[in-house]
Amino acid sequence: MYISSMNSNSQLGVSVDCVVFGYNGDSIKVLLIQQKTQDGGPLTESELQMALPGDLVQAEETLSECAARVLLELTSIEGIFLKQYHSFGDPDRVRGEKDKKWLKTFREFPNKRIITVAYYALVSLHEYYPEASSFAGSIQWVDVDKVPGLAFDHNEIFRYAVTTLREHIEPHHIGFELLPKKFTLSQLQHLHELVLDKKLDKRNFRKNVKRMDHVVPLDEKQIGVLHKPAQLFTFNPEAVN
Repeated sequence: MYISSMNSNSQLGVSVDCVVFGYNGDSIKVLLIQQKTQDGGPLTESELQMALPGDLVQAEETLSECAARVLLELTSIEGIFLKQYHSFGDPDRVRGEKDKKWLKTFREFPNKRIITVAYYALVSLHEYYPEASSFAGSIQWVDVDKVPGLAFDHNEIFRYAVTTLREHIEPHHIGFELLPKKFTLSQLQHLHELVLDKKLDKRNFRKNVKRMDHVVPLDEKQIGVLHKPAQLFTFNPEAVN
């Protein structure tokens, strides 16, 4: 999707970048891709950077379709929760020499100004095992508090996504997307504590949760645990007001 200008190299381009959060029961992670270079490309292996999954929007795509394609092509992930949260249009988004060199490998017009629309996605790491594809050399889950310096302005996009997730997790009931289909109240509380970055009172948390029609108790308990097995619950989205 492009807005016409005087010449093709000065056109304004639109891209989509995706911040994929995952929860494994212990920590919240973000999915990063390792850039890949063409054979004989301008960058050495040591110069390649980590980045968020993203790509230019194609002419026939909606933004949401592009976000879904990016995740499928770059990470082999599909069918997950995706929400648009912000756009980033700083004219100086491409600042570093490594960024410029990498773009020359993959873009017909590497100097084109690109505005990106950002989405965040949520997955349970118990259920998704992404694989690198497209121009991602490799892929890895990184703890949200250990994210390195990323390509372009991706650190800014990531930090904004973390803030948005904290704002959305309680009023929009989206934390369940990060949990396995059957979960304990301890897992639910731990997830909220990680996202909100604060300790929650166990008694009050459970009292509030048990008032929620969309948190459904099951006649099942954990299996294969060393401690006393806890009751399992599930999320019923149809019961959310």
